[in-house]
Amino acid sequence: MKRLTPLLLAVACTALAGCGLQPMYAGGSKGAIARGLANVDVVPIEGRAGWLLRNALRDRLAPSGVDQGAARYVLTVKLDEDLTGLGLLGNDTIGRERFTLRARYQLVDATNGETVLDATAGSDAGIDVVSSEYAIIAAEQTARENLARDLADRIVTSIALRMNRREQAAK
Repeated sequence: MKRLTPLLLAVACTALAGCGLQPMYAGGSKGAIARGLANVDVVPIEGRAGWLLRNALRDRLAPSGVDQGAARYVLTVKLDEDLTGLGLLGNDTIGRERFTLRARYQLVDATNGETVLDATAGSDAGIDVVSSEYAIIAAEQTARENLARDLADRIVTSIALRMNRREQAAK
């Protein structure tokens, strides 16, 4: 069995190399995708959730914090925030809330005005409604922060995939 392990490993590596998969972030911060993401300017977004989302996007797009001057791409985001009461209890009070954050975003190439990406993303969270109003407010704020981070991850992944496709098509 010990003799078969290196052979199986070699066969698996050969099969994986032939499948055409390539690391999207090859080259680290010097790679094409990382440089492309660093050249995205995020337009200010309305509201508290918008402020949280914009900061999360900026942190993910250019994690080094280096300003590269004029951005090649402009990202505009429109947010829709919804808080819905669920779980009606016997005394006609709400026992659970659903906090939903949806974003429609567009990535535009600033050099020629072409819309590179027009998509939507969304996320939601459940909140238990308890007797303390302070606890409910804190839970809603925490949910808003978590949803903004989740949306930022989804948006950046979508942008990176689109940039990767564009780069592959250009080759």
